Amino acid sequence: MIQDSPFVAAAPVLVPMPAERPYTYAVPIGMRVVPGSIVRVPLGPRQVAGIVWDGAVETVDAKKLRPIEQVFDCPPIDRAMRRFVDWVAQYTLSPPGMVARMLLRAPEAFDPEPWIEGLQRTLLAPDRMTGARERVLETAEGGLAWTRSGLAHAAGVSSTVIDGLRAQGVFETVMIPPRPVVAAPDTSYATPELMPDQNDAARMLRANVAAGVFNVALLDGVTGSGKTEVYFEAVAAALDQGKQVLILLPEIALTHAFLERFQQRFGAKPGEWHSDLPPRMRERVWRQVAEGGVRVVAGARSALFLPFKELGLIVVDEEHDPAYKQEDRVFYNARDMAVVRGHIGSFPVVLASATPSVESRVNAQQGRYNRAVLSARFAEAALPHLKAVDMRRAPPARGGFLSPVLLDHMRQTLERKEQSLLFLNRRGYAPLTLCRVCGHRFGCPVCSAWLVEHRFRGQLVCHHCGHNERRPEACPECGTLDHLVACGPGVERIAEEVVAHFPDARTIVLSSDLMGGVRRLRLELEAIANGEADIVIGTQLVAKGHNFPNMTLVGVVDADLGLANGDPRAAERTFQLLSQVTGRAGRTGKKSLGLLQTFQPDHPVMRAIVSGDAEAFYEREIAERERAALPPFGRLAGVIVSAVTRAEAEGHARGLRRAAPEAADLFVLGPAEAPLSLLGGRHRFRLLIQGERRADMQGFIRAMLANGPKQRGSVRVQVDIDPQSFL
Repeated sequence: MIQDSPFVAAAPVLVPMPAERPYTYAVPIGMRVVPGSIVRVPLGPRQVAGIVWDGAVETVDAKKLRPIEQVFDCPPIDRAMRRFVDWVAQYTLSPPGMVARMLLRAPEAFDPEPWIEGLQRTLLAPDRMTGARERVLETAEGGLAWTRSGLAHAAGVSSTVIDGLRAQGVFETVMIPPRPVVAAPDTSYATPELMPDQNDAARMLRANVAAGVFNVALLDGVTGSGKTEVYFEAVAAALDQGKQVLILLPEIALTHAFLERFQQRFGAKPGEWHSDLPPRMRERVWRQVAEGGVRVVAGARSALFLPFKELGLIVVDEEHDPAYKQEDRVFYNARDMAVVRGHIGSFPVVLASATPSVESRVNAQQGRYNRAVLSARFAEAALPHLKAVDMRRAPPARGGFLSPVLLDHMRQTLERKEQSLLFLNRRGYAPLTLCRVCGHRFGCPVCSAWLVEHRFRGQLVCHHCGHNERRPEACPECGTLDHLVACGPGVERIAEEVVAHFPDARTIVLSSDLMGGVRRLRLELEAIANGEADIVIGTQLVAKGHNFPNMTLVGVVDADLGLANGDPRAAERTFQLLSQVTGRAGRTGKKSLGLLQTFQPDHPVMRAIVSGDAEAFYEREIAERERAALPPFGRLAGVIVSAVTRAEAEGHARGLRRAAPEAADLFVLGPAEAPLSLLGGRHRFRLLIQGERRADMQGFIRAMLANGPKQRGSVRVQVDIDPQSFL
């Protein structure tokens, strides 16, 4: 609470640093602040932006308080958002200041955008009329204000023509408010014709929005069933109620195609929010979201921390995707936090996926979520016919990785002038390079990981810390020339094999480390959709939401890849990924085929995918989770201890284990070396805490950290509530 006195007031201010509580600052006489005001305050020798927070101020000698320097001319952060920041901090065991830091990522947006100098037509006429002047006057009819360059461009004349008319008083200077970053969406722009099951699902989502209270809907539809069009109906309903909408997407690469689909439905694009956005545009989007000018935002997980003025709906597309989990500084799952934000703000949330997470399926079964099922593709397009290729019976040729069965179908697909997709979730050329003579393996000097060869770039790269080096001609251990051998396939090696078999085919490799970054990736995706490639080889990027009209064959090169990593979610992740990637085929109704190269054709995941019996897979996976008391029937948390030396990390981890309080419903496993035991030069040990669903996991960990050894030297401790990765 902000306290007043005859001389000075004091206010709690949350600053963007690892602070466990707000700091108290003096409010100078004449300055007005309210909870949520964004202010500039001194912090040590620096000036930082902070947020005036809720709660009582500390009792501090007023003479010792440093004053707030400035109150930004910016809409205050509303109470719901402040509660959300506190909730995320408490749940994830993160300092509230670090959560607030995610809210304050556009500092230039705290001041209003400057107005723009423009021109407006007066009643005066020019001294003489020319064709160019006539075009300018026709364009400027209606009394609208124009920028100088905008009017010149629209009229097709040079700026000197505009200057001449202004000099004669035909135009006068006016100030124009900042342009909106996107036009307002029109909910009636292109109302779609929905199939009966889509209509049923859309009706449920519209009813949820109309209720104006918190509820969660799981939109569970097979690939190509038109889930996007269905949740667009919920978006339209929220917009018609005067609410803002947030649509979360798992990958930046998806954003461009999604923007086009949104524009086709609503006549305007939504605002974008992701790491690839230029800083100036980020600032404008942040400001206009806070002022209510941007009505819909499509963005990555960080968009959850935008300061919406009147948020009334969140949609989480591909809700199962692991990309929603942030594992840096503040560890949080954007899908789960979206549900929390909806609950705090009392508005609906939609989760959409063709392969929902086990957690969401259980929530639907137990009645916490409403579930709408789309069991058929749009316009009755057939799902691809799926087959397992038993690699024990149909092995590839020596030195190859593609089965003769897959190669034959690729040949037939080429003859029909249709597209093939080969999926392998490994970047680069090969995951390991070794010396044939002495057996030396190329490893990362600061991580316990092998260097991945990227032959297109001639480099060996660590995919964990980014270390890279040139691929040498000779072995650095024994000095032997030309005896380095690549072991195992990556997408580049599969591309090499494809070119050898089909030299005349147009081949594209899609991977997140593509030279040219996101921009080139988007161009490549457009080229594929336009039929400018015959064979596409890609990593998991190709599995996510893309629509390739002429793609009729999908081959999964190593379908077993995700099943042997010891992750409790390995079966679920493999099922989701393979279902999504095979779903790229036949989306426009053409007969299509998905082939899964596997050494385990009888594995329950392979059987579920090939049979198309997703319900059997979920039933089995849910039963196994329940037996093992794993999420969502139990709780997990990881505590990762890292240090420059192994002894420091292990000693601190053991100290934490000894400090764990006694609890009947929680127990600690470990410490043990993390599977990735050395990362970026830091040794890592993990503690895994498992407990019952209603156990006080956060209280248990707080007590363990408070009673355990203090962090000294190079030791760092990270807490991961509800871990998604176990590396």
